[in-house]
Amino acid sequence: MTQANSISPVTGKKLTHREKRNAKASQRYYRERMAKKNAPKLTKGQRASSWLLHIIMFFMAAYCIVPLLWLVFSATKSNGGLYDSFGLWFAGSQDGGIQLWQNLAGTFNYNGAIYGRWLINTVVYAVVVGFGSTIIAAFAGYAVAVMKFPGRKLLLAVTLAFMSIPTTIITIPLFLLYSKIGLVNTMWSVIIPQLSFPFGLYLMIIYAQQSVPVSLVEAAKLDGASHWTIFWKIALPLLSPGFVTVLLFSLVGAWNNYFLPLIMLSDRTKYPLTVGLNLWLKMSGDPSVGGGLPDSYIITGSLVAVIPLIISFIFLQRYWQSGLSAGSVK
Repeated sequence: MTQANSISPVTGKKLTHREKRNAKASQRYYRERMAKKNAPKLTKGQRASSWLLHIIMFFMAAYCIVPLLWLVFSATKSNGGLYDSFGLWFAGSQDGGIQLWQNLAGTFNYNGAIYGRWLINTVVYAVVVGFGSTIIAAFAGYAVAVMKFPGRKLLLAVTLAFMSIPTTIITIPLFLLYSKIGLVNTMWSVIIPQLSFPFGLYLMIIYAQQSVPVSLVEAAKLDGASHWTIFWKIALPLLSPGFVTVLLFSLVGAWNNYFLPLIMLSDRTKYPLTVGLNLWLKMSGDPSVGGGLPDSYIITGSLVAVIPLIISFIFLQRYWQSGLSAGSVK
């Protein structure tokens, strides 16, 4: 409560902590009553539709949240506790108790600390691909949306066409091409193909058309500014919500990419987490190869792999939502 609101308008005396709390409760109660009073009256059909939508959304949320909760609880259990305790709660003392730190230490130390190497590789892939593809999409999106040049509409049509092509279809031709020039089994064979992000380009085109006024660009040209200066000084600040939106999608796509590194890489030290954890999963199913790899290490490694994405969504959510809203208006 502000200083002005801390003084009673009747007596002119400073309010006590209890009086402040009661005043806040009264204001909240008044706002809720007014909101209910001004709320539109729903018919029986509308109320039924509202309840149905809420039920559907509940099951959709449960479909996404329950596996994550299972992963969190399972990462705290021993290998035996995974199968002897309830999946959506911690293991009791009779099943080994909470062993999160032991699982983390085992995961990062197993097989010569290869998991840490996979984690670093994944961060490198995601950061380089995320920022690289987003910058390229921002350049191209601004050019297509603002600048007039021959083939502009054709470029937009090609972008839409590439959005409909699954990336798995071109992975084998890319492997054959990169094998000819010696890029197979290098980190560049995973990074370069992902720098092309048709969906990000299309989103930046739509957002640039919505947020960058042509009159502002023309005024900057009259003042003698070049296209490069206009982009960095004027357009990019206006494109920042769309830029962060594309960055988030690109980061998630690069972090979760599996098929491309599986085909391109044969050196295990260059694997990302997706390929490395799948390798561990195969090893755990083969006792002659796994060497006693506990399933708890795989689950703990999966939890660690999810945490950076959750952090990214939390910190970039505000920009992400505003970027999607602006794109949907167009």
